[in-house]
Amino acid sequence: MTFLAVITIVFVKKSAVVIGKESTGKSQLIAALTGQTPYSANFRGSTVTCDTYQSEAYTFIDTPGILYRSDSVTTKKALRQLQENDTVLLVVKATDVDRDLADLLPLVADKRGIVVITFWDKVFSTVHTQQVIREWTETSNLSIFTVDARHITTEQKDHILASLQEPHPFPAQWIPTRAGWYIEPHPTLLEHPRLGSLLAIALLLIPAIIAVWGANSFATLADPIVQSAIAPVIKPLSQLPIWLREILIGQYGLITMSPLLFIWAMPTVILYALFLGAYKASGLIERITIALDPLLRPFGLSGRDLVRVIMGMGCNVPAVISTRACSSCSRGTCISAIAFGSACSYQLGATLGVFSAAKLPYLIIPYLLYLTATTLIYTYIISSPTAKSNQNPLVIEGRAFLEFPHSSVIWREAKSTINQFLFNAIPIFLVITVIASVLNWLGTIAALANIINPLMGLFNLPTEASLPIVLASIRKDGLLLFAEPETLAMLTPLQVLTGVYLAGVLLPCLVTLLTITREQSLRFALLLLSRQAIAAIFFSLLLAWGGLLIK
Repeated sequence: MTFLAVITIVFVKKSAVVIGKESTGKSQLIAALTGQTPYSANFRGSTVTCDTYQSEAYTFIDTPGILYRSDSVTTKKALRQLQENDTVLLVVKATDVDRDLADLLPLVADKRGIVVITFWDKVFSTVHTQQVIREWTETSNLSIFTVDARHITTEQKDHILASLQEPHPFPAQWIPTRAGWYIEPHPTLLEHPRLGSLLAIALLLIPAIIAVWGANSFATLADPIVQSAIAPVIKPLSQLPIWLREILIGQYGLITMSPLLFIWAMPTVILYALFLGAYKASGLIERITIALDPLLRPFGLSGRDLVRVIMGMGCNVPAVISTRACSSCSRGTCISAIAFGSACSYQLGATLGVFSAAKLPYLIIPYLLYLTATTLIYTYIISSPTAKSNQNPLVIEGRAFLEFPHSSVIWREAKSTINQFLFNAIPIFLVITVIASVLNWLGTIAALANIINPLMGLFNLPTEASLPIVLASIRKDGLLLFAEPETLAMLTPLQVLTGVYLAGVLLPCLVTLLTITREQSLRFALLLLSRQAIAAIFFSLLLAWGGLLIK
């Protein structure tokens, strides 16, 4: 009898954990090494969310760029999860290489890995620079590579990947000889002590305004066409059982709501993602972050956080998901600011619709001013002391070089946001529409409105205001019910402003809430709900009765 032994060889990919500060070109480097786009996940049970790239031999784990000094603590916690066969790819910037090495080497001491120095094109290659790199290589026994991550050659790529196969430990006691050079980018108006912050705010708002305006203009033309196309489908579906009819074509039905998602929200997300991709690829986003830091630090936010808050004007869901790359000390505050103060395309469009129907279009100015002011007060109250502390400085000061953005890099950056919307936001949206349809069929929504009817007097509002407030907690365009002629006839301008504000900020919509729960935790989401509701009630009472005193 012959026995055949079958041996199965399982090839397990090694992991390369990429560590570096913001704006070092980490993402460009990994994309060049793998030719892949990333997906996001928490790193081995830690709270650090990383972009992951797959290649044939390696899984590259791109940890969030270190923005504040406190972020190094979070990165250190993630590094504790490293396994014996994992490799560290340490990325430092040639223009500030001494400070980068001094800050980052303690994080990776005794780990196995290699060093890649990016932005080498900014350094004049001389006998001295080459001698420094050789000395570092000899004294550390590490493989050290100098590259321009935007134009990495095939030879450089092959050498880096080969060195990852045989990494050496980062010496715990190694103190590299100082290179002695520090190269600063040319200053722009963003560095002006008075005009810089104003220009930075304008640079953030202009793309958002263009994206919302452009998408809404497109939707205004496309929506009637889409509605005409689906109209023939509505009549046959109206013969279905009532519960199924409600889910498909009811007030919150899948067919009813789909045009809002694909015609109104998606174009906004795509346009803003392209703008934001161009800002990232050009280095402009780092300049904006630095310019806004003195203004936003007292509120526990950074310039990058503000980018995500404004991104929420398109759709809150991809904005919340994009906070994965936020600083560890400010992510919770940023998510709270999005949920409270980012008036998404549904909410902003419905708000403008109510003000126009009331023949009070000028109310949009006090509305936006009050929303901005109360959002800043809210974030100031809830943000952590670490985020506001001057002892937690930015580590990217004077580092960002402006480059003309290449279309491929813009698309790579934008594609990540668009994918988040398609594969995260849309499935959640579809689930919520089914849930809302069932609740509406059961009469739960109307019952909730009846329960809070007596509370409307606290806000100097009639009982008719309760239904749009409840509906806006499910989807933000529910506040359009304020535009009904019978309701508007009994409201003063101050009551219109108060009702729209309260409906918009009382609670995040269900889709946003479910996303926050998944991104953070149920406990965080419940805490956010309670804090936001308390703040919204207080600010609405202040607006309702304080406005009367002003009058």
